[in-house]
Amino acid sequence: MTGALEGIVVADFSRVLAGPYATMLLADLGATVVKVERPVVGDDTRAWGPPFAADGQATYFQSVNRNKASIDLDLADADDLAIAQRLAAKADVLVENYKPGGLTRFGLDYGAVREQNPSVIYCSVSGFGSTEGRDLPGYDLLVQAMGGLMSITGTQEPTKAGVAVVDVLTGLHATVAILAALRHRDRTGEGQQIEVTLLGALLSSLVNQASGYVGAGAVPTFMGNAHPSIAPYEVFATADRPMIIAVGNDGQFAKLAAALGAPELAREERFATNAARVRARADLKVVLESLLARGGADAWQERITAAGVPCGPINDLAQGFDLATRLGLDPIVAIDDPRREQPQQQVANPSRLSRTPATYRSAPPLVGEDRAAVLALLDLPAESP
Repeated sequence: MTGALEGIVVADFSRVLAGPYATMLLADLGATVVKVERPVVGDDTRAWGPPFAADGQATYFQSVNRNKASIDLDLADADDLAIAQRLAAKADVLVENYKPGGLTRFGLDYGAVREQNPSVIYCSVSGFGSTEGRDLPGYDLLVQAMGGLMSITGTQEPTKAGVAVVDVLTGLHATVAILAALRHRDRTGEGQQIEVTLLGALLSSLVNQASGYVGAGAVPTFMGNAHPSIAPYEVFATADRPMIIAVGNDGQFAKLAAALGAPELAREERFATNAARVRARADLKVVLESLLARGGADAWQERITAAGVPCGPINDLAQGFDLATRLGLDPIVAIDDPRREQPQQQVANPSRLSRTPATYRSAPPLVGEDRAAVLALLDLPAESP
């Protein structure tokens, strides 16, 4: 099978997470992605560890760089810069996350690239935009703080998410925008410039919390694992380990009460409707945990799920992968790597396409290991050994 993006060439001038995640998704779908890295050191995430894989490669780097060819280029070197400019002129898509304006002095900004490549789709990823926020550093943790995510996450104090979620969300938004721009180019032949910011992606991804502020002036704060508008919808203690119960409507609450052996709860005025339960959230939690203390999380999950109410124990990551495997989701793929004795284990692309599925053609590259292949792609002569 061929990927949906087969024949699309992506010049990847990005590093760390948001940009590389977007370009890996494009690569999974068949695009040819050329990753431009600094000589010797490469992408910053090559050194971000532990943990390291058995071969010494940082697993952080591995998480977003499969299916790519790496070329090491020193943009301050005239010969290397000429290669970079040739790549930009040939690419269907260019993705970069330099400081806004940082590529201008190399003739790799959108205006310069467009002159040589009018149909290029040029995607810039930054923390706070290319105007007033251009000098602010685009770090995920900083945006989680300044964008408001940490103010609604945590219990006793503002808390960051356990993964660089803003970078991931930004990468997803960038991917969607690139695919839309490719569709527009298919119809019109026109390329275009795309700008995606970490701050903008975060605010959009705050969905109901952001809408509550924009539409009603409500400024939320952290509530731990509770939900501002639904109850019960949080973590509850059981006889052994905690579990979540996620009740979305009054009918589900009645089923939950019955499954817990206390159907009368659904008829109590303070718990009869969702709005009432939200107001009485603290009392409701006490009542439910007193009932849940009679059994363990796994037993309760089986019983409550059978009643038609969403619930489940809080798993660690190993248990999460085990669950996905048992459910037939195939969350791990083995990528053959001629440089190593054993295939490399990678997290699978979660999208399943029936005609053009994601493919896993190559493991994350070493710095500059594909220089000769990239030169051939660009119709440039091979370099002398």
